[in-house]
Amino acid sequence: MTDRLYYYDSSCCEFEGEVVDVVPATEINRRHGVVLDRTAFYPTSGGQVHDTGFLITTSGDATRKLRVTEVAELEDGRVVHYIEADRAPQKGTKVYGEIDPERRRDHMQQHSGQHVLSAAFVRLFNMPTLSFHMGNEYCSIDLATATLSAQQVEQAEALANQVVQENRPVAIRFVSPEDASTQGLRKAPTVTKDELRLVDIEDFDLTPCGGTHVRGTGQIGAILLRKIEKVRQGWRVEFVSGQRAVLTARRDYSTLTAAAGLLSTNIWELPQQVRKSLDEIKAARKTGEQLLEEVAEFEAARLLSETPVASGRKVIVRVWKERDLGFVKLLAQKLTRRESSVVALLASTLGQPSLVFTQSPGQPFDMGTLLQTTVASLGGRGGGNKDLAQGGVPHGAGLEEALFQVASAIPH
Repeated sequence: MTDRLYYYDSSCCEFEGEVVDVVPATEINRRHGVVLDRTAFYPTSGGQVHDTGFLITTSGDATRKLRVTEVAELEDGRVVHYIEADRAPQKGTKVYGEIDPERRRDHMQQHSGQHVLSAAFVRLFNMPTLSFHMGNEYCSIDLATATLSAQQVEQAEALANQVVQENRPVAIRFVSPEDASTQGLRKAPTVTKDELRLVDIEDFDLTPCGGTHVRGTGQIGAILLRKIEKVRQGWRVEFVSGQRAVLTARRDYSTLTAAAGLLSTNIWELPQQVRKSLDEIKAARKTGEQLLEEVAEFEAARLLSETPVASGRKVIVRVWKERDLGFVKLLAQKLTRRESSVVALLASTLGQPSLVFTQSPGQPFDMGTLLQTTVASLGGRGGGNKDLAQGGVPHGAGLEEALFQVASAIPH
């Protein structure tokens, strides 16, 4: 079993160790793995992601700096460090470990922030945390509760930041399971061990945990709650702590300022201005739809008046370069509703070239079959039923000729 230095000092980012085993690269995992007798690298576990950094070896005048890209815990309790290297150091090799200090500090702030936040929800509303997830941009906790209001979120955030500002000491101690059961843990241990590692935030939270944590809550910096959503087991709360909170707040402010500038308002009036703009867009869309209806109605009347009746029906063939498929479909509907003896072979080359074949109910032709044959000859595809079909083709070349060819096969 690997001696885990971070258990005792989470701020430890440099150490010395020795290679005790090597996990060879496989076809699935193409990285070599190195097991050390002792390490300060944290492996992914308990919702917290792993550390990264370097393992440095020296042999004579040769020094190798091996990048550690992932750290995982094996079933037997050993910690394996996956490295970027064509070969792994041999057993017995002395190594010097360097952990990425900024990544470690960030993880300490996020994980400690989670403990404070989870304790705040329990103290205020008796909402226990079911799970914790640490991502690259944000973290989340899942709360065991049927309801969660915005007001409760703000109250929990306020209490959590009060504890941060008080800079309460955070201590690590090891106790037996028997002793732990009498100390009022916020959360029962999830695994059975001879000795439990407890993270103790003075007079606020006591929880078994194997993660890396700050020495005082003031080092968390700040806790910012970002989003809540209903999930299967309760409610999920997304948050960021420390420097992430600062960067996130700066990004949010910059985004809001840019959006407010586009709407010629300030960020405090942005929601009201957005609602006003949405109302205007809806009104303009409704007006546009009404105008399009009128244009289609007018165009249908014009085409029908210009098309003579032959063999008891009117066959209309048109290709539009400046009208989209939506207009063509609307026009097809208008044509077949205005008169009972219409066959319309229509197309648009605006954007993706598209075809619409339609006929008035009662006409004897199969629009679906005619369209499929036509688009297949042009390298496209489509389908539909007896009275209405539509499809698309890769390009508009030869489209108008194909429509007139279909029209010539229809008696008129």
